[in-house]
Amino acid sequence: MSRPHDPYAAFRHVPYRWFIVSLFTMTLATQVQAVVVGWQIYALTKDPLALGLIGLAEVLPFVSFALYAGHVADARDRRRVSLVSLGVLLACAVALLAMTRAQGFLTGRGPWPIYAVIFLSGVARSFLQPARSAMAAELVPRAQYTNAVAWRSSTWQAAAVGGPALGGLLYGFTSADVAYLAVVALMVVGVAAFMVMRYQPLPRTPHAGSVLESLASGVRFVRHQPVILGAMSLDLFSVFLAGSEALLPVFAAEILHVGPQGLGVLRAAPAAGAVLTSVWLAHRPPMQRAGRDMLLAVALFACCIIGFGLSRSFVLSLLLLAVSGMADNVSVVIRSTLLQTMTPPEMLGRVSSVNQIFIGSSNELGAFESGVAARLLGTVPAVVLGGIASLGVVGVVAAKVPALRRLRELA
Repeated sequence: MSRPHDPYAAFRHVPYRWFIVSLFTMTLATQVQAVVVGWQIYALTKDPLALGLIGLAEVLPFVSFALYAGHVADARDRRRVSLVSLGVLLACAVALLAMTRAQGFLTGRGPWPIYAVIFLSGVARSFLQPARSAMAAELVPRAQYTNAVAWRSSTWQAAAVGGPALGGLLYGFTSADVAYLAVVALMVVGVAAFMVMRYQPLPRTPHAGSVLESLASGVRFVRHQPVILGAMSLDLFSVFLAGSEALLPVFAAEILHVGPQGLGVLRAAPAAGAVLTSVWLAHRPPMQRAGRDMLLAVALFACCIIGFGLSRSFVLSLLLLAVSGMADNVSVVIRSTLLQTMTPPEMLGRVSSVNQIFIGSSNELGAFESGVAARLLGTVPAVVLGGIASLGVVGVVAAKVPALRRLRELA
């Protein structure tokens, strides 16, 4: 007889619990910060392209350093790399607080100082993501990866629910100063939780070649794994084309007329749906037809984005964004579990960095693409056409990567 499924298996490990505390508080802080930054920049410029430039300012360093950051995560102490990166993110939050408190500083200079801070935070995120992701796989036994990924995803999404709502409420009912002060406080907790976490790295076989050979080996591994490459490509192009998050300030201000408080709720809606899905996934046995489920989930995500672009009802828009988050989370859990189960421990940093390029590109470059498309086509046509194009991506990946389509249990 098979052993009963333990939905809380990952939480039996103390280091994993501290990891979750740090992940939750840091994510909550960055989500609050994202809402305040977006509303500040739109208030300064009234230009949707300026919102897209936020994504560009972060993605350029994020992608540029990604492969080298993966090499560092495999060659150095992953906990130390993560801590340094978290410290830089904390310093960036302090800088945003200082600029906002300085009367007239941003009014006289425009959004460019904010872009500079976001650029630096992109560098920090570039090193944090592969080191922290690879380290997470060493905190629980391999048999519990799917459960750990599901809870990690639900934690991130729960923070992504509370963060935007908290950011919108703080900005709308108090001030940007108070919101940034909350960001700094949350990040201090996140760094402290990471510092007290005990971490025993697994034995790793050091890479004997040069740095360039090390970087190339990560790319080569992904290229020769059609299931991983297909899953990454599906996420990259679907989110790049159908991402609408960067344009939410425009929808909140000019289409749905709900102000900064409504913006926080809109940003929280996809994560609210994702939390429900990830908790459900953690409580159920592994998927039996993971490839099919992933393709259907991304198709549903695209349909929701099309509906959101056409909606003029705040309630309907919230519902569509929530369902899009549910669908997207299925894809996230499958892709993350695939990376951890199919990648040797000594290559997790480099493979995570390749994944980081795909996912980081889809989110931040997608934000830039949304801003450009909104400037050229209008906000609503840009979102609707992006959703339609994302549906096309699902069809192409399903046809071109049969191994992903036929993927069954994640084991």
